[in-house]
Amino acid sequence: MPKDIWSRSIFLTPTDTTIGFISKSNTKLDKAKDRLSNKNYITALPSLKSLRERTRVPNIHKNRVRRAKQTTFIFKNKKSYRVIKDNKHIELIKKLKSAYTSSANLSGRDYDKEFAEDMADIIISYPRIKEIEIKASRIYFLGNFSICKVR
Repeated sequence: MPKDIWSRSIFLTPTDTTIGFISKSNTKLDKAKDRLSNKNYITALPSLKSLRERTRVPNIHKNRVRRAKQTTFIFKNKKSYRVIKDNKHIELIKKLKSAYTSSANLSGRDYDKEFAEDMADIIISYPRIKEIEIKASRIYFLGNFSICKVR
């Protein structure tokens, strides 16, 4: 597969929480989801090391972030990150090094398989896809000394 196809494609894939879109291009995701461009996406990362390269995790929250599964953290810089630990999903994130992730639906609507498949450039499927429940990740805002549950 040509290298540039990785950077300009929308992947439809089972994520660590639900079926979702993964892409290096937030503008392409905005168009596909009919979403306002001023909203931020969650950035999926393959390791804690890659998280440390992007933002500083307050000391009081380091253990929480390290142990968290299926959890997104919003930091003071208003960027949100989720370190992927799911064995199958992490392979795609490792190839991309990092990627924007979102549910595979129109903004504010429920999941529609036909819509999701039409919007995706590449569909990644494996047997587990039937087992996935539509459940969103937990989201927390991390302050220097506080934590606030967002979802």
